[in-house]
Amino acid sequence: MPKPSRHGSKWRIRWRDHTGRRRSAVFSEYREAQRALTMRIAETEQVRRGERDPEPEERRFDELAAYWLEHRAARKRSARHDISIISAHLRPAFAGMRLRDIGVVELDAFMAARRHLAANTVRNQVRLLLAMLRLAVDLNWLRKVPRVKVPKPRLFDRDYRFLRTSEEVQRFLRAARDSGEDAYVLYATAVFTGMRQGELAALRWSDVDLQRRQIVVQRSFQGPTKAGDVRYVPVLDELLVILRAWRLKAGGSWLVFENEAGRMHAGSARIFKQRFHRVLDAAGFPRPPEGEHAAHYINFHGLRHTFASHWVMRGGDLFKLQKILGHKSVEMTLRYAHLQPSAFAEDFGRMSGLAPGQGGEVCELGPGVAEAGSG
Repeated sequence: MPKPSRHGSKWRIRWRDHTGRRRSAVFSEYREAQRALTMRIAETEQVRRGERDPEPEERRFDELAAYWLEHRAARKRSARHDISIISAHLRPAFAGMRLRDIGVVELDAFMAARRHLAANTVRNQVRLLLAMLRLAVDLNWLRKVPRVKVPKPRLFDRDYRFLRTSEEVQRFLRAARDSGEDAYVLYATAVFTGMRQGELAALRWSDVDLQRRQIVVQRSFQGPTKAGDVRYVPVLDELLVILRAWRLKAGGSWLVFENEAGRMHAGSARIFKQRFHRVLDAAGFPRPPEGEHAAHYINFHGLRHTFASHWVMRGGDLFKLQKILGHKSVEMTLRYAHLQPSAFAEDFGRMSGLAPGQGGEVCELGPGVAEAGSG
């Protein structure tokens, strides 16, 4: 039985794998080296007898990251997100590590070091890492993917922002119209369809059928929609009038909402950010208190929440809403369920009789009726 040999202040082991190739590894402790050597020899014998698959070729995380960026990320609509996560988070954490050394302990430590970040942010980083490790298994660079609990997205941890009343919607759209017809029609379409920013930017007149009152949503900034599916959005009465008038002014334009150069608006376009914020200010919406996360009453995505919330508040069907918004999971749509007019109607009297007697009944005074005792 071979034994570890000195290698400076450490211990080296040597063995031949199932192909006869000489292999070696270095360890800090003699007992650790002896245990590893015994295991390597036993594994080699098991492979030769056909009792187990050979150990994957030794690869490091840097090789996997390079392969992913070249062969996987480049084909994704979210390539920029993959590049950002890998460069800012995964490479700093795992650079130089052998893939087989990335286990449950390392992944738990990675997530623990990110407790200060939003759960969804950490979830996206871990999901990308696990997808990369599954690719490593397919490439035979790794035997198996560590089993870890991925942080679940929290749909209800923060109140989403939207225009809460009919008066707020009207006030916002009046200010938008004063800003210019292009902004008014874009913002009104967002309010009355719930379409995402990229879907509006990429919307073509060929996708809009005013006769059948239907919009086909099938593309976004970089190509396909977020979910990669085609969905159909109804043109509601309020929007039909607006789009008909806008279509007459469009001329030969192929985009419904083009920029001054006749091209598609970018995600950073002023109409989605600075101009949008100026409309909010002009409409008299207050800025959040200093130190709050949001800088304005709502952001552009809040118009999507506005559509969904008012749809439900006016008795709209949740199943239809899920299809209109393109939610893959009904849980995403259920966040609006509490806004249904009848959501708690049958529950108001559920605790009746538990409070001590009040000694009388409190009634609301009608308009113009003075309070008792007033001059």
